[in-house]
Amino acid sequence: MKLALTANGPGEVAGWVRPLLRRVYELRPDARAHVFLVPDTYATGHEAAMLRAAFPAAHVYEARHWVKYALGGALEGAPERVDVVQYLGGDLMHAARLHARLRGRAATYKFSKKRYRKLFDRAFAVDERNELDLLASGTPRERIVRVGNLAIDGAFLESQAPLEPGAPEDGILIMPGSRGYEIEHLVPFFFTSALTIARERPALAVAFGISPFTSMTELRHAIERGGDPRVYARSGRLVEGDAYPYFESLDGAVRVPIVRNALAAATRARLVLTLPGTKCIELASLGVPTVTVTPLNAAELVTFNGALTYLDRLPVAGRALKRTVAVGISRRFRFHTQPNMDANEMLVWELHGTLTPGRVARVALERYDDADWLGRTGARLREIYRADSGASARMAASLVDLAGS
Repeated sequence: MKLALTANGPGEVAGWVRPLLRRVYELRPDARAHVFLVPDTYATGHEAAMLRAAFPAAHVYEARHWVKYALGGALEGAPERVDVVQYLGGDLMHAARLHARLRGRAATYKFSKKRYRKLFDRAFAVDERNELDLLASGTPRERIVRVGNLAIDGAFLESQAPLEPGAPEDGILIMPGSRGYEIEHLVPFFFTSALTIARERPALAVAFGISPFTSMTELRHAIERGGDPRVYARSGRLVEGDAYPYFESLDGAVRVPIVRNALAAATRARLVLTLPGTKCIELASLGVPTVTVTPLNAAELVTFNGALTYLDRLPVAGRALKRTVAVGISRRFRFHTQPNMDANEMLVWELHGTLTPGRVARVALERYDDADWLGRTGARLREIYRADSGASARMAASLVDLAGS
């Protein structure tokens, strides 16, 4: 079985590609998988290394080679033909172009458009609402297969990793994201929140859960610079200690451990402090009470999908225009996290707007101390995605079937 996949940023690589490929190899140990990383504004540059480490038998092609290959150029190791091309991230046009080069059958996950209604032989849906979206895109009903949310299996897989030294047992885990904006400005923001928590509750364990897509060099630069002045953050130091790395206040009084197996640490923490995104779905599936922040202090620095992300590069009014658009998008939605959208209530505690690290610290402590909220929220969050467990196995089995049909 020859399988080609398109993927882009860290969320899709970790939450979609990783659990699916794991199941494909379980069903077909002889499978030859080719993962094509395509250009994406959210990509960290570490996706290829992560995939190669997780799947030594897979062929992984970096995004910097994609355009040349898509236009007909040669790419070392690329097959002449595959059985299935599977979309798992990036613009759909990349999957269409990959299929044009490698032929075989074509499949998509979650997304399609009317122009591709004849391209995809199978469209994998997350849920009933997603099925309706795929039908509206022109996908024939008989080609739609509901499998569930791949990210749930990704979360369970990651949560089983060994617990690292420094994990905050019954404490607060901070997961700051992996995009460039998030590392540069929100690592210092959350670090300053951690300093406030340490001052008010010296015995409370706090740690950072850092994405495997983020390097120590990036973290060191961010914590030493202290972020944009509008995020009201303080700078610090990164120390790679003997037991574990940690962030340290400039006076040496506070140390905040850094762990890499974030979801494993999250299952032992009492509360997670993070940003909206795929991690909220993963944390919900594990029943971890969560507080998220959407800071708009420097909204023009935020990364968007598509061309809007480049508005700030326009001369004179670009930055102000992007700031206005970002605030408008934020206010348009009642909830910013998918679990709240799916439940139609605020189970994940959300904070939006211009925020200070001190306010975020106070809200986190309030939620941490509310035992009733913690218990109710954890149980409700876990229930939302219970039926999605096993999505990767269902999708892998369907792909094997499609490849052989």
